[in-house]
Amino acid sequence: MSNLQRTASAPGELTARRKQISLLILCAAVFLDSLDNSVLGVSLPSIKHALNLTDGSLQWLVSGYTVGYGGFLLLGGRVADLWGRKRTFMVATVVFIIASLLGGVFTDGSLLVATRVLKGIAAGFTAPAAMSLITTTFREGSERNRALGIFAMTGAGGYSFGLVLSGVLTEINWRLVFFVPALIALGVLIASPLIVGDRADATPRSRGGFDLGGAISATVGVMLLVYGLVQAPAWGWGSPSAIGTLAGAVVLLIGFVLIESRHRAPLVPLSIFRSRTLSSANLVSVVWACSTIGWQFVASLYVQETLGYSALQTAFAFLPLGLVIVVTAKYASGALVGRFGVRAVATAGMLLQGLGVLLFLRIGHHSDFATVLLPAILIHGIGNGLVYPTVNIAGVSGVADERQGVASGLITAAYQIGAGIGVAVLAAVLTATATTTGPGVGVTNYRWAFMVAVVFSAVGVLVALFGIRPRSASTAVGGGSGSQTATAAAPTTAAAN
Repeated sequence: MSNLQRTASAPGELTARRKQISLLILCAAVFLDSLDNSVLGVSLPSIKHALNLTDGSLQWLVSGYTVGYGGFLLLGGRVADLWGRKRTFMVATVVFIIASLLGGVFTDGSLLVATRVLKGIAAGFTAPAAMSLITTTFREGSERNRALGIFAMTGAGGYSFGLVLSGVLTEINWRLVFFVPALIALGVLIASPLIVGDRADATPRSRGGFDLGGAISATVGVMLLVYGLVQAPAWGWGSPSAIGTLAGAVVLLIGFVLIESRHRAPLVPLSIFRSRTLSSANLVSVVWACSTIGWQFVASLYVQETLGYSALQTAFAFLPLGLVIVVTAKYASGALVGRFGVRAVATAGMLLQGLGVLLFLRIGHHSDFATVLLPAILIHGIGNGLVYPTVNIAGVSGVADERQGVASGLITAAYQIGAGIGVAVLAAVLTATATTTGPGVGVTNYRWAFMVAVVFSAVGVLVALFGIRPRSASTAVGGGSGSQTATAAAPTTAAAN
């Protein structure tokens, strides 16, 4: 190759390297967000004993993160679009680090919960900023599908690794579950200048003014919804607190829709939902999370309370789930989407996920892990590895670059809301069907809860099959990160603009 040829090819090679470096850093961030969702799991009893916390405060060390995360995703996505994705990502990472370090030194339970809420809010900004940086950096089609598959893979891996890491760190000192995420986030922050920026990072935009009313109604509405779903099993579904909280959430979210329909620069442009694929992907994400997160919650209770597993044994029992999700998302989902389209892959994934839950109906008082639990966990994991990256691809397919932050925030918020609904509903079923006498004690109520999770999966199959367009996001041609397919994605783009 001549010197001239080498010079001409260098910029393209540099761009490709920068893209891969960016993807690595952004994946590290979503790995951290997912890890922090689960890393307290095994350490909670140690924290309770060390700080003399009540069960309510202990629950909010987990729920506070979820409420902050889910409540601020829509606002985080819009701020990323307007203020700049890279800038939003870096500032939110700084907040995440500070909250993590404070959590490691506080000895007051209320302050510790506050740091968890703050970390959740920071994750509510980093997650949509990171995902939209990927969707605007990689061209729509096989390139973006592969990147989103890796992004989804690291998210799933972070959650599973967090369960195991929680047990290991707690054996040393429970405060490490706060300090270690801070160190990982610091590494992400130091490497952040290497992330490929986007046009929005050059000049913050505020066309039509900022939608303050929409931001407040959406953020408070979603936070109340997640909070109400988390607390309802403890309050009682018919209690004034539960009814009042959930009713307030509904009123605020209806107000949000009315505000968005009239504002010149809405937080979430309602026209984005004209895309049938995008709307269906968000609905699939909700019911998928209802099924899988609700199932994980109930299954972990079953193996501990009925089978007598320790917390650390439980973490390792579900480690194969994370590993299978990672492998499937990395090596299968992107290739299958490229060949068969998102509808086929999402439908197949929901079927397999539901089958995995259905196999848990074989449980008994002394279920063998290798023959009863493991096959169900592996099949469920394959389904998850297909669904998770696929709905992410469909959820941002055909959306213009300036709205990628909003689309990313929507699909992540759908997952968080679904997780809250799934855990709340399955916990209620678990309580309502519990028996104190007879051969079904410790088994029957778990089977009923698993059946409800199967119903959620069945709904996801139907929505994916009839709602997502056949070949959406499967292939793309043309240059630039915002280029769309000439056939499948063009109608979606028109609807989103």
